[in-house]
Amino acid sequence: MKVVLVGYGKMGKEIEKILISRGHEVVGKATDAQPLNTEMIKEADVAIDFSTPDSVINNIEFLLKENIPSVIGTTGWNKSYEQVKLWVDDQNGALVHASNFSVGVNLFFKLNEQLAQLMAPYKEYSPGITEIHHTEKLDAPSGTAITLAEGIIENYSALSDWYCPESKTENDTESDKKSKNGNNLKINAVREPDVKGTHLIEYKSNIDTLSIQHEAHNRTGFALGAVIAAEWIINKKGIFTMKDVLQLS
Repeated sequence: MKVVLVGYGKMGKEIEKILISRGHEVVGKATDAQPLNTEMIKEADVAIDFSTPDSVINNIEFLLKENIPSVIGTTGWNKSYEQVKLWVDDQNGALVHASNFSVGVNLFFKLNEQLAQLMAPYKEYSPGITEIHHTEKLDAPSGTAITLAEGIIENYSALSDWYCPESKTENDTESDKKSKNGNNLKINAVREPDVKGTHLIEYKSNIDTLSIQHEAHNRTGFALGAVIAAEWIINKKGIFTMKDVLQLS
């Protein structure tokens, strides 16, 4: 499998190591200094994008037009999802996206949904999410935290939306309005140096607290999952998530 890496930061370098260890070839590396272009992808079977929220939509559009299957690990583009889906359909393309490609995290997503179903009848418990990441992370809350919030809301009828006081996508007025609605789920976004990623789900009552947590020890799980997704997406058509890759739907 010949791969173009879109974004060559810490994640891109980790992905490159795993690709080589699994017998694949990196045929291009797109960066700010050397943007994605036709020459770079001419030998590629697939592209793996861990770039930035500002560039990812243009990257997706370009790759679909060039008929290159893509694995999108960049987060922060949720509001453009319907447009991306239209592009995939129009171009008969292939794209797999996830807020987190780690196998462990995707099992955690499933566990989170099942726990929300179990907790739904017990309104004395109040759910909440805390996510902790390194200070260099560009988006808040994390895409993983948003996926967790959506998983809770879909299975916990007392909730209608989520909010995050530290959000970088909502203005203060929107966040404050949501925080005053008792039917909204709070996400606490914490930034600390040298943290790979921790997500904590808590259900609190006056009597006790029930919690589940996922803590990443390094980037290897994220990178390996992205490579597995790239291997899987070859010769497929449509828009997919890691639920499809791991058959967790």
